[in-house]
Amino acid sequence: MTTTTSRSSRFKRICVFCGSSTGNKTTDRDAAIDLAQHLVWRDIDLVYGGGSIGLMGLVSQAVYHGGRHRVSGDTWGEVSPVADMHQRKAEMATHSDAFIALPGGYGTLEELLEVITWAQLGIHRKPVELVNVDGYYDSLLAFIEQAVEEGFISPSAGCIIVSAPTPKELMDKLEDYVPYYDRVASGLKWESASS
Repeated sequence: MTTTTSRSSRFKRICVFCGSSTGNKTTDRDAAIDLAQHLVWRDIDLVYGGGSIGLMGLVSQAVYHGGRHRVSGDTWGEVSPVADMHQRKAEMATHSDAFIALPGGYGTLEELLEVITWAQLGIHRKPVELVNVDGYYDSLLAFIEQAVEEGFISPSAGCIIVSAPTPKELMDKLEDYVPYYDRVASGLKWESASS
């Protein structure tokens, strides 16, 4: 990404979920760094689980070296001690204005599905987005589409996730985001979700 002027975003802090491994493809690593550069360029701080290795390490280091704040990071940001994983995720979600997932493994998928579920339950109305690098999340998106078709996910909840193949396209979609799905419950709080 090459740019000389920054562009402020309506989002101040974004939580990024991604692998603690860099994966086998350079396109995943490139997307992680590109996403970090877009966060810096748009004056957005990073909220993350604190990993300093893998794609998460690449994102956090690039954001740090770009001059932005990092929230919840062990090595590259402010540390927020928590009692357990559920509290960690609730803290990350509370401090975030949006969620973005890059490629990752079980942990990334678990974090992603939890914030999707929280959106469906009405705990938050924040964007949940995927950088679908080289179609990495195509199978997940197809699963959601099939679950909608078979009546396990409501059609409006099937629209919770926004995806794009590149960080730039995704960040542009983020700025235009308006939640338009129906909640299946209302009045739930972060504390309810994490206990």
